[in-house]
Amino acid sequence: MDEDDRGLVYDIRTLVNRRNVLGLFGGVAVASLLAACSSPGSSTAAGTAAATSTPTATAGTGAATSTATATPEPDLTEVPDETAGPYPGDGSNGVNVLDDSGIVRSDIRSSFGSSTTTAAGVPLTIRLTVRDASTGGALAGAAVYLWHCNRDGEYSLYGSGLTNENYLRGVQEVGADGTVSFTSIYPAAYSGRWPHIHFEVYKDVATAVASGPIVKTSQIALPQETCEAVYATSGYEQSVRNLASTSLAKDNVFGNDSGIHQIASMSGSVAAGYTAALTIGV
Repeated sequence: MDEDDRGLVYDIRTLVNRRNVLGLFGGVAVASLLAACSSPGSSTAAGTAAATSTPTATAGTGAATSTATATPEPDLTEVPDETAGPYPGDGSNGVNVLDDSGIVRSDIRSSFGSSTTTAAGVPLTIRLTVRDASTGGALAGAAVYLWHCNRDGEYSLYGSGLTNENYLRGVQEVGADGTVSFTSIYPAAYSGRWPHIHFEVYKDVATAVASGPIVKTSQIALPQETCEAVYATSGYEQSVRNLASTSLAKDNVFGNDSGIHQIASMSGSVAAGYTAALTIGV
């Protein structure tokens, strides 16, 4: 499904926009880093980076005992650019949810506006740390637009019976420590794709809600062990078959490098909910 792209003209225009925005963005990141170094508690902000853990969950139990902890990122690699897929909801393929009042939020489980439907599924907190790939500095004040499919493998705004729903989509401002967090549910594995989460990075919230230039478009890969634990629970039955029919190496997005720079670190359990953490270099 996500192998569809936005087209050559869009890709060229987006690359040009990224080059322009990144030129300006670098200065903002350096200024933010200097400010952090001169303020109280700057050692905490400077030391914040990717969460790393090794999940110990097993299929059917979901008993993961590891925790996601921050570690330094001295050699941060820029996260690969990836397709936004056919269901971005950012105005590039039909509907635009970014200019809707209510899109700036951290809890994305429910729709807002004319519907208040809540997406069912195993709880998932998605925590991204956004940094300048060249300096390692936190990109405080940037904005992240994040979206993913529901437990049935369908996307709000586009799926059958879901055109009036906008759940599992939201925009958040990156904090002073470079982090942004979303409360959501674990997405399904649908046919032809490895389980994943989409995101776009913008210069700031104002640019995001105006559907302005995108700084980075990419995807987060979810670890196999955690997927197996979640998909063994009720409501994810079709994901068991879909997960078994693909792999990171075969995936048309992550396959080039097996998602080495995009695999989230996981902590938690099926019963308590999971946290997916990833540091992304922009």
